[in-house]
Amino acid sequence: MNCISGLAGRSLGIVRLQKQCCALILGLSVLAACGIEISESADVPVKREYDAHYTLKVEPRNASVEVTLKVRQPRDLLRELRFSAPEGRFSDFDADGELLKEGNSLVWRLPARGGSLRWHANVNHRRGQEGYDAWLGPDWGIFRAEDVIPRASTRALKGSRSNTTFTFDLPTGWSAVSEFSGSSDPARVNRPDRRFAQPTGWMVVGDIGVRRETIAGIRVAVAGPQGQSIRRLDMLAFLNWTLPELTELLPEPPARLTIVSAHDPMWRGGLSAPASLFIHADRPMISENGTSTLMHEVVHTALSLRAGANSDWIVEGLAEYYSLELLRRGNAISARRYRIAVADQADWATKAAGLCGRTSTGATTALAVTTLHALDREILDKTSGKRNLDDLLRELLVLPEPVDLERLSTAAAGIIGEPSDVLHIDKLPGCPTMAAVKTGD
Repeated sequence: MNCISGLAGRSLGIVRLQKQCCALILGLSVLAACGIEISESADVPVKREYDAHYTLKVEPRNASVEVTLKVRQPRDLLRELRFSAPEGRFSDFDADGELLKEGNSLVWRLPARGGSLRWHANVNHRRGQEGYDAWLGPDWGIFRAEDVIPRASTRALKGSRSNTTFTFDLPTGWSAVSEFSGSSDPARVNRPDRRFAQPTGWMVVGDIGVRRETIAGIRVAVAGPQGQSIRRLDMLAFLNWTLPELTELLPEPPARLTIVSAHDPMWRGGLSAPASLFIHADRPMISENGTSTLMHEVVHTALSLRAGANSDWIVEGLAEYYSLELLRRGNAISARRYRIAVADQADWATKAAGLCGRTSTGATTALAVTTLHALDREILDKTSGKRNLDDLLRELLVLPEPVDLERLSTAAAGIIGEPSDVLHIDKLPGCPTMAAVKTGD
């Protein structure tokens, strides 16, 4: 029966059915006229997910990676990608749909059902005059996903999310390790905090060796080129001392940690990235002054703190302070060696021009460690030993905003119950005066 033919019915039940049917058609007509899909207006949830797959074709002959991004979607969910693509780093863009260039930025407007975007990324990049922080040669390469895949912002239907995967296309005999390494192929990029997830972190490709172990619930991989005397098992042994202490410190320890390492021509230091880090193969696990570049970068990776304006000293200071603390707590260094290391930091701190600034130098970080060590003592004293800097760190980790001096001071005051003497502006050289810190009720 349809609504029109049902008008001839006499029974009350038929009349009610007529009214319901006509109301349904009227409602659907209104929705259609407004451009709203019927399924979106109902109580049944709509799955707004599209597939984004990256293929990284590694080309060692010209030290580049050809990247292809393929998007497949049931309808017009992802409408636009916008990203920075500086000349000299990225080239040869080609796309389905519309591709617009605006200075160093590119805008890709996708076809309704998706499409492909391709480009070349030049890998090799010097970090000053001290080596490369991204390198691809005839036998191996080390770089971050961010070096070959520019970070993108999106314009998409509200509530849409990507289902992102990626694969490597490698020369014969090569293999690859990344923070997403596992048994699945393609690798799945799980970033719940991002509506458009992109591959991140350090990658090593080529004729490589890798050692894996689960330590304190963290799946650890240490990888690097073959034949370079990379101390993979030494690093795993070192982490067996320190990672259990790290997991005790953090409310949500990382699930994975990927360490990539190589000798020259790589930069002779350590650099962190999401769930991964690079460390030069010549760096000692523990230096003569008791500090550890490896542990410093591990802490950076695990904390994932962002520095606010002129607050790099806070993030760098926390990484260095806790690298020393975790060495002590894990018995990698003695209590006496720890005290000597803190004293060395205090001596180095006298060479710092100030704390607040765009980047933290070695002396600035030493001053930051000295400040944080004093803050820990203050918290212990004023809370009768019930709280310490660990509690303050956990407060900072849940902040959605970047860490800056005001947020550090506010968190410290909340724990102590009054403004911190250590963080008084008069005791923080080079830092601008800020508003009075509120301690709450």
